Amino acid sequence: MSGRTLLVTGGMGFIGSNFVRYWLERRPQDRVINLDALTYAGNTDNAAGLPDSANYHFVRGDITDQQQLKQLFTQELIHTVVNFAAESHVDRSIGDPGIFVRTNVLGTQCLLDQARVHGVMRFVHISTDEVYGTLGQEGKFTESTPLAPNSPYSASKAGSDLVARAYYETFGLPVIITRCSNNYGPYQYPEKLIPAVITRALQDEPVPVYGNGLNVRDWLHVEDHCSAIEAVIERGVPGEVYNIGGGNEQTNLQMVRRILAELGKPETVIQFVADRPGHDLRYAIDARKIERELGWQPSYQLAEGIRRTVEWYVSHRAWWNKSLVTQPQLGRPATGTASGAPNMPHNTSAVVDVQHAPATGQRQQPGSAHTASAPAMATADDILTRPAVSNRPIMMNGGDTP
Repeated sequence: MSGRTLLVTGGMGFIGSNFVRYWLERRPQDRVINLDALTYAGNTDNAAGLPDSANYHFVRGDITDQQQLKQLFTQELIHTVVNFAAESHVDRSIGDPGIFVRTNVLGTQCLLDQARVHGVMRFVHISTDEVYGTLGQEGKFTESTPLAPNSPYSASKAGSDLVARAYYETFGLPVIITRCSNNYGPYQYPEKLIPAVITRALQDEPVPVYGNGLNVRDWLHVEDHCSAIEAVIERGVPGEVYNIGGGNEQTNLQMVRRILAELGKPETVIQFVADRPGHDLRYAIDARKIERELGWQPSYQLAEGIRRTVEWYVSHRAWWNKSLVTQPQLGRPATGTASGAPNMPHNTSAVVDVQHAPATGQRQQPGSAHTASAPAMATADDILTRPAVSNRPIMMNGGDTP
């Protein structure tokens, strides 16, 4: 097929912007419409080098705006929808669940409605392994693992998955769902684990780690994720779910040490802090289905992927410095109790979160009691605390899972 028009929602975010660039580099004959609301994690700098042209166009908009979507689908002959658009920060979902349900569930339903009315040929819904739950020391998530979300974020993503599935079963809309493990790579917002560790270390700041640092995550380079989505668009079967994983399980402590070694920084900057309550132990993806049926394989070895990622952040200080200064005021004092105050003193540390799958099954035991209060504050996840920058407390959330 050639000359297709793709609607990529959330295309100014980390994974979405990488996908837009990946697709246009390989398929210059196709046209990409990038629809993004430009919330805090959406950054027009992520699309640097992609000015409006015959085959690329940016539209600022909200996927819950049915009127705007109707106009867009009417004006453009959209062949494929790739839906990255989502609220995706676990901590923020605890503080304000409503916006997650609105964007992730209602927004997906609005897109599905327009896709159905206008005869879209492919609807690829990008989801996350967090909908499955948590694992013990053994086993991996498969496509048949029951959904068991335990955070408002993961529940909203599971809800959007089920709505997407229902549109395939009920209306015959050619929907395909993908669920990925933690992503890393260029243009990742600094609240996430890997860029957070890199940027802290480059500024000679301490790198706190929750608990004993032995929580395990599976890491997927964003370019490998893009190539997997490409395989799904080209060869995926409507109605199917495909897990996408990098096969790179690492404890959080291993990952932090790997990054520090790459930067030539001493491990003495690591600070162990009290674990968060309900901190999920392990997530791992079984990606054999997409490998077997679609012929996809990840190409990045973890060492090479981390090396290139570190190099990118070292050479793009202006990009991440801008992100740190403009980051929303969210966080939690390092004492482990939530405060309702929307601002924190300049020298107060805020919580860092590694994005994770929701918990069910085996978990680490909670540490001290935490209570979420105002939407401006929230709980956190895998590695902790960053001094406020420009009076804005920083929250870091690990690898992106949409």
